[in-house]
This record gives sequence, C-alpha cells and structure tokens, in this order.
Amino acid sequence: MTPTATYESHPCFAVAARKKVGRRHLPVAPRANARTRFAGNGKAKPAITPEDALRWLDHVVAQGKPVSIVGITGPGDPLAVPEPSLRTLRLVREKYPDIELCLTTLGLGAAGLAGELAEIGLSHVTLLVDAVSPEVAENLYAWIRPSTRTVPLSEAARFLVNEQAKAVTALKKAGLTVKINTTVYPGVNAGHVEEIAAAMATLGADILSVAPFIPDSGEPVSPELMAELRDRAARHMDLMPAWKECGEGLVGLDRPDKQGASVTVLPKPTPERPNVAVVSSTGMDVDLHLGHAIRALVYGPREDGLACLLGSRDLPEPGSGSARWEALSDILGDCFVLLAASAGDRPREILSRRGLSVLITDGSIEGTVDVLYGGGKKGKNCKQ
Repeated sequence: MTPTATYESHPCFAVAARKKVGRRHLPVAPRANARTRFAGNGKAKPAITPEDALRWLDHVVAQGKPVSIVGITGPGDPLAVPEPSLRTLRLVREKYPDIELCLTTLGLGAAGLAGELAEIGLSHVTLLVDAVSPEVAENLYAWIRPSTRTVPLSEAARFLVNEQAKAVTALKKAGLTVKINTTVYPGVNAGHVEEIAAAMATLGADILSVAPFIPDSGEPVSPELMAELRDRAARHMDLMPAWKECGEGLVGLDRPDKQGASVTVLPKPTPERPNVAVVSSTGMDVDLHLGHAIRALVYGPREDGLACLLGSRDLPEPGSGSARWEALSDILGDCFVLLAASAGDRPREILSRRGLSVLITDGSIEGTVDVLYGGGKKGKNCKQ
C-alpha cells in the first residue's frame, strides 16, 4: 500500500466504496487547540491511550467487522499533542499493515510532521479549513491556542490561516493526499466558501468536502444555499459527494460493556502478566487515587485457576515525577492491569506505554477482579 491512494476509489471519498467498507475512529487525541463560537457546551469524552485504542481495534477485528480504514479524529486535535496519535498510527500500522490510516486535524503543526506522517503511510490527511481570511477566522473561533499559551485571537487567527496553508504545501510535498473539510456557518463564512476552494486548489489540495453546520436549535443551512455553495466551490476543485457525515459506515461502535462507560475492551491477563494490582485503603473496595497510594495489593490465579490475594507490595513515595511511575511499572511488572479510584493522565500514559493498563473503578475488589478473570457479570463503574 502506498501513502498516496487514489481518492476517486478511496473508502472515505467514493460513495460506492463507503457502502462496502468499514471505518473505525480511535479517540486518542487528548487536547483541543481551538474552539468555534458555535461549539456546544457538552463535556468532551476523555481520550484513551494508544494501547487501549489498539485493544479496541483488536476486539472489533475479532468480531469479524470489516475494518478497511482507521482514523484519528478526536476527542481533541490529533496534532495538538502529536505523540499519542503518532504512536497509535504506528501500532496499527505494525499489527494491521493492510488497514489504511488517516487523521483529521486543524493543521497547526502539521507542516513539521508531514514527513513522519508520510513515512507511517497515511492514505490521506483531512484539514478542517473554515476560513482562509484571518478576519473570517476571528469571527468564527472563540479561541485558538497555537501552543500551550493563549495569544490574542486576532494574532492566533492569522497564525492559523498561515499554518493551514503551510500544512497543505508540506503534506503534498511529502506525497500525501490532502482532503479539505469546510463547514458552512451562515452569516459567518457562507460567502467565503468559494474563496476557500480557490485557495486550497492553488496550494494543491486534492478534494473538498462542504458540509452544513447543524445547530442544536434554530434553522439549519438551507439545501438551496448548500447547492449554490457547492456549485461555486466545484469551479475550483473536486468535491466529495454530499452525504450525511464521516461516521457513516463506522464499525465497532458497540462497546463490550453495556453500562455506557468509556472503557472499550477490558485488558486481559497474559503468561508474562497474569496478575492484577489494586490500590485500596480498606482491602475491600477500590477507593484510592493512584497518586496517593504507597502500597498495592496483588491478585492472581492459584494453581486451580481461581484468583486470590497473593500479597502486597510497597510503591514508590510520591514526589519523584515520571521516575515514580517508571519505578512503579517495574514493581508491578507481572501485572496486566492496575485498579484505582482515579489517576492522572501522565501516569496512565507512562504505565500504559510500559504494558500496564490503568482501570478506573469504584467497585469492590473481589467483584472487579472476578470480572477481569472472566467470571460473573460486569456491574461495576469501570473506565479506562
């Protein structure tokens, strides 16, 4: 497979292909770098780790779902914190070399990563371009954060427009297919759509999707206006056929736990990691924040296969930063999962990368351990 798949027959672009193949979006991007003035007030779901994302994909494939393409699309921007997205893409590429890969991004920082994305072998990159004029962008966004610091919106809008142009140029130079997604916001950028199409075509983008903003309340964009805007945009570059949303054809949406928790697939024991670690103040319930724990209970299978308490282990004292979690992963090197009432993103990332999943739960130790070893029904509030 080459990173420059012909988009006319691509499963994300062609209508006929979309009806025959499945796509799976993996939400591993932890941070957003912009917010439009039209975004809802709902709280975004937390990102999952690359290792948990691969486990979810394994589960979907094992169910016989026809996964042809995997995309990194949320809950934040894949390139706001690139490392989890890039690691996920590499993990999927290594295990499933025939599955095509893509990501959707605002484009901040994309130019500098173009070569690496091409090296991984992405089929295409989708850029969210709703303005090529800083003035229009300033009216569209509530905030744009090019880095970890907040800058004045007018300055950030100019930076965004320039970065998106640089991204298209760099991605094309790297040999990648570039798809542009433009959302129409009446009264803000509707009269700007043709200008977007012309600018992106000049930079070499391959194909454009023009979609209406769908408000929670109020009047949606009229079909007549959308038809006119699509006609104007089509004068400059190829358009994707009008269709509902990129979620069409997604597979593996049903989570194994029907309680609606954010966990996708529970981790499983392996010969190298047969045990479960738990942090608890009572020895009965999982009730400690991982950051406060100085001791872990370790459960594992007996000779007859039943899980029981094997003992306890002292954990590193708080205060040593990342080194603490690296040492903890060594202490619990025979455990496939660590149960805690809560845990920070950084320790979860470090431990997951070193082979130890962190499962957040408020359930009883006995019941949760039983579930992890395949017994009973999962009635606990668990999430990863």
